[in-house]
Amino acid sequence: MDIVLKIKEELNVEKWQVEAAVKLIDEGNTIPFISRYRKEVTGSLNDEQLRNLDERLKYLRGLEERREQVLASIEEQGKMTDELKSKIIAAETMVALEDLYLPYRPKRKTRASVAREKGLEGLANILLAQETTKPLQEEAAAFVDPEKGVNDPAEALQGAMDIIAEDVSDNADFRTYIRETTMEQGMLTSKAKDEKAQSVYEMYYNYEEPVKKVLGHRVLALNRGEAEKFLVVKIEAPEEQILQYLDKKMIKNDNPVTSPVIKEINQDAYERLIAPAIERDIRNELTEKAEDGAISVFGKNLTQLLMAPPIAGKTVLGWDPAFRTGCKLAIVDATGKVLDTKVIYPTAPQNKVEEAKAELKKLIDKYDVDLISVGNGTASRESEQVIVELLKELDKPVQYVIVSEAGASVYSASKLATEEFPQFDVGQRSAASIARRLQDPLAELVKIDPKSIGVGQYQHDMNQKKLGEALEGVVETCVNKVGVDLNTASAPLLQYISGISKVIAKNIVEYREENGKFNSRAELLNVPKLGPKAYEQCAGFLRITDGENPLDATSVHPESYDATLKLMDKLGITFDDVRQAQKNAAKASLEKPAAKKEEKPKPQKKVKQVVIRNTGTAMGAALAAALAGSNLAVTENEAPSSNSKKEKATENTSNTAPATGSLSKKVSESDKKKLAEELGIGEITLTDILSELEKPSRDPRENMPAPILRSDVLDMKDLKPGMVLKGTVRNVIDFGCFVDIGVHQDGLVHISHITDKYIKHPLEAVSVGDIVDVQVLDVELDKKRISLSMKLQDPAKVAAEAAAKAAERPAPKVKAEDKVSKPAPKRTSVVDQVAKAAGVTRKAVPVKRPVTSAAKAETPVAAPKAVQTATATEAPKKFKKKGIVIFKGNAND
Repeated sequence: MDIVLKIKEELNVEKWQVEAAVKLIDEGNTIPFISRYRKEVTGSLNDEQLRNLDERLKYLRGLEERREQVLASIEEQGKMTDELKSKIIAAETMVALEDLYLPYRPKRKTRASVAREKGLEGLANILLAQETTKPLQEEAAAFVDPEKGVNDPAEALQGAMDIIAEDVSDNADFRTYIRETTMEQGMLTSKAKDEKAQSVYEMYYNYEEPVKKVLGHRVLALNRGEAEKFLVVKIEAPEEQILQYLDKKMIKNDNPVTSPVIKEINQDAYERLIAPAIERDIRNELTEKAEDGAISVFGKNLTQLLMAPPIAGKTVLGWDPAFRTGCKLAIVDATGKVLDTKVIYPTAPQNKVEEAKAELKKLIDKYDVDLISVGNGTASRESEQVIVELLKELDKPVQYVIVSEAGASVYSASKLATEEFPQFDVGQRSAASIARRLQDPLAELVKIDPKSIGVGQYQHDMNQKKLGEALEGVVETCVNKVGVDLNTASAPLLQYISGISKVIAKNIVEYREENGKFNSRAELLNVPKLGPKAYEQCAGFLRITDGENPLDATSVHPESYDATLKLMDKLGITFDDVRQAQKNAAKASLEKPAAKKEEKPKPQKKVKQVVIRNTGTAMGAALAAALAGSNLAVTENEAPSSNSKKEKATENTSNTAPATGSLSKKVSESDKKKLAEELGIGEITLTDILSELEKPSRDPRENMPAPILRSDVLDMKDLKPGMVLKGTVRNVIDFGCFVDIGVHQDGLVHISHITDKYIKHPLEAVSVGDIVDVQVLDVELDKKRISLSMKLQDPAKVAAEAAAKAAERPAPKVKAEDKVSKPAPKRTSVVDQVAKAAGVTRKAVPVKRPVTSAAKAETPVAAPKAVQTATATEAPKKFKKKGIVIFKGNAND
């Protein structure tokens, strides 16, 4: 397989782009570095494309490696044929490859292998030839050998049938057809284990849906319901059609002696061997696709959360709300340093509101607090009520913000938090984290395991390794996109920078503590274990404010410094210009107020005017005199020229922007190619350098929204259908979004209630952190469910619909009496007929049905009736030895 060509087709990019990216990855370059500083080489492939390319590259290389192992194994067994080899080489997936290898894979002891050891393969060949006219008892009697364990013709026939059944099961073409048929025509079903049990899975108590149409979030919900022992999930395949296919393939001659045997073998092969394996494969495939979709959504939500705009230059009071243990406070200055901590008790059961207010006023006055950051957990709304009352009594303007405290408790109890704040308890650390995540969400949230941040769906049920790798990539992309301050960044933040490992991050912090702050990027080479390759990968993402070289505070890579200096010389820009631009940017970010939505003034209707030129002539003077006093005409010297507009714009920006602000105008598109050749760099790199010089030290994160929530709602009981509230989007999932309206239970806005226009996924309309107006549609207190809508309607109508829905809501289900159905007529197998003819009482062969891997919950499987009868009098002996459970008896049982 040509891996490069395969990836080109899958990602819809050029072959040379794939080849270049693969070469860079193989050379040890990181995805953020390739995306940012090797754009010319890869044709500007972005982070997402490069990560997809890297993932497929690893999978396809793993497939090739496995292919070589399979070919070598079959060659070693001496069973390789040209047809088999061509099929193995053509296999494009691991599943197809493993299906081909299945008949040749070394197996554990099976019924078929035992039969082969007893010498019954000859009888199997007679059955497959389908040419015998002798009775089966007579054919099987020739293979009876008590020394080998074949005591009668029935046992011989059963062994031969087991051999053929295994061969049918191992046939790759049969499996491919059955898998495709089941995927196309099969139904995914679920039933309740106990219909009286109340749970969040009640909608799946009697559920079925075509396998090919089932949505990812439903697959994950069914898996969880099965694991929690509320549901029994199965895939119902078109069994009759599949058995007809197997009969058509296996029955070569219409022989009345062998045809019934072959049909019975096919049914046994399908029910005992193929169906459980196919069901397991399909459910694994469905789960894998669902997990991939959920991980993708999780990644996008996490990106929105990490890229939330910081609030710089503010002293913040972090408030971790609680009831019995009190509300923990932490005062954090503009640099993130914790100045003070306190515990107050304004909530139940103490209700010391006045004492709490007095303490808060002291702290606000003492440390000049600008903002209060309140966690949205338990007692959040009660705390908010106290804060609202407090702010009315203050002399200075102080604002408060509700922030998500997801993961704060995980961080506060972690080893990292203990090292960072050894003198604080868990509550104080949590309050500090809540304050800091408002100041700089990215720098604080990277300290928390991404899976604990709470913006995913079913994240705890997924492949944790795959989820962890994907989220690590998201965090890495965000951190490198923003860049970090080399002199203030913590080790957990530094370790996400391209090329920096945990060890190197720790060494950077230790070097900084021993030698003082870094004055240039080149000093990084003095850090232990940070060599030239790591320096190349990380240097462009690390910033040094007020360093020796102002370019160290930009995203310009040191490898481009020479070209940048030549460019600055050509454009007449000095280091002082760059420093001034950086100071102005920093000043603007500190002075920038919290953004609030303002009504844009309606544009005034433009009046058409006639410009009168040549007023020196008789005609011009007469026309000007005739239209004097009206606004229909202006003379040439009164008309606003394009030059005057430019002068006005220059006046407006001259006080704040240095000479770097108009670089895009100084270098035209036509001149870029020539200039890039002169500087020895690519056009894309030149564009990036110009952009960085024009707005040095810019933060790619957007202006801060105004996430201030004020409401009288304190509890779910206070919610009434029709109410309109402001809320913050906390999580976006496949079927809608969860909105925090401040009652400690997020409400669900179904995808159908997000917007009037058609959308395929909620992310097309909302993102994590958005402030939205929502209307309460329904409240189910017993299930703690809140249904919301972003499509606001008449409150009276919504309330009436909710009341009607509540009236129709059924009472708790009562289990109906099981209907007694007539058992299907018992069919006598061919083996039983042979045994009866030989006068032998045959023991029932126990059937062990594999459990699908998607249902990892330990569900007791009912034993066959024959086994239950046999074990009713005497259970298998059970021994314990050194932690291993040993059963004495038949391994097949």
